[in-house]
Amino acid sequence: MSDTIIIWLLGLGLTAVVVLPVVVRLRSKEARTDQAEAEALAYGLNEPASLHPVVDTERCIGTGSCIDVCPEGDVLGLRSGQTIAVAPGCCIGHGLCERACPVEAIRLVFGTATRGVDIPRIKGNFETNEPGIFIVGELGGMGLIRNAFEQGRQCVEGLPGRVSDDLLDLVIVGCGPAGLSAALTARNRGLRYLIMEREQDLGGTVRHYPRKKLVMTTPVEMPGFGSVGSLEIRKEDLIETWQRIGREAELPLHLGQTVQTVVHDRDALEVRAEGASHRARAVILAIGRRGIPRKLGVSGEDLPTVQYSLAEPEAYRGDRILVVGGGDSAVEAALRLADQPDTLVRISYRRDQFTRIKPKNRTLVTEAIDAGRLEVHWTTVVDRIEPTITWLRNEDSKAYSVDVEQLFVFAGGELPRKFLEECGIEVDTKFGES
Repeated sequence: MSDTIIIWLLGLGLTAVVVLPVVVRLRSKEARTDQAEAEALAYGLNEPASLHPVVDTERCIGTGSCIDVCPEGDVLGLRSGQTIAVAPGCCIGHGLCERACPVEAIRLVFGTATRGVDIPRIKGNFETNEPGIFIVGELGGMGLIRNAFEQGRQCVEGLPGRVSDDLLDLVIVGCGPAGLSAALTARNRGLRYLIMEREQDLGGTVRHYPRKKLVMTTPVEMPGFGSVGSLEIRKEDLIETWQRIGREAELPLHLGQTVQTVVHDRDALEVRAEGASHRARAVILAIGRRGIPRKLGVSGEDLPTVQYSLAEPEAYRGDRILVVGGGDSAVEAALRLADQPDTLVRISYRRDQFTRIKPKNRTLVTEAIDAGRLEVHWTTVVDRIEPTITWLRNEDSKAYSVDVEQLFVFAGGELPRKFLEECGIEVDTKFGES
């Protein structure tokens, strides 16, 4: 055998050793992509709910680093050597994929070409069109706790330093994750600030989550207090940690104050609440969206038996309950209510299957339905509400009654547009824009 043939055989062998495993891995990833895409289509996760990744295929070089860092799993996949968005409905805005891309081929956007999302007009430094008024966290479309913490910190770090006069440097409205992070950062920078919170304690929207709800899966950096959290942390533990930090930091909390508007007053901003007002050079709105629950627009919705959040499932033991909605919040609430002895729990959902819910919730709710712990009224909407009866209307427009002692509505939250407009803040509808 000639030396040339031997060299060729060695070359082919080495090529096979190097290339074959790569090809096998790529084929395996593409097979997983096909499976994930089919599941996303079946469960309606192919349509994004809000923030989600868009891939520029002309720039993508198919490293797969964006896929590897996504903590939600199958949001992204690989096909024909390039990344594609497989289940954008699962995305909750971590932004890790965007940062991991070496060629900046991924960006996170709001809405789609056909489905708009209302977002306050915010610049890169979180400032709105109204000079001195900033928005961070859920109100600006960033609902993830970890991201809200980061935005609060970044926003305050971008503000001017202490000014020696009688004016406050900063008023923070809301003390959820974004507001708390902003407050701790302001404290570290030596700014004169205060926090206005309409609740009687800090925690924001998180306080209204169901008991024992898993709220974080990664630690966050608390300015001045280091890393807080673990691989999994539940609502009660997180709230307790925030309260401890608030006491240790001696945060200037003004509780039970609902801000009505923010107006320009000469060289300052005046934050007005009932019975109180404060003047500052800057204002950060960290109030979230969920504080204004979306209503159903039906008669009887103002009855005392209608609730929009669930904090203590044990209080409804033995009741006949109807949960309206099909997202994660509705499913999680229904499951916790169904855990209470002698409690009859039904779900009314306008679709014929649950869409845009986490895989774990999908598994749990399916098991509960199969076990007879939950009853689902598919493709129904609430027609009207009476004290002990709720009328549902099905896809054939036929109305029928259901015995209900407590009604829980989880239809999402609305942007506080009226409040924003009174503050002079403009709202844009994003159609696939960052």
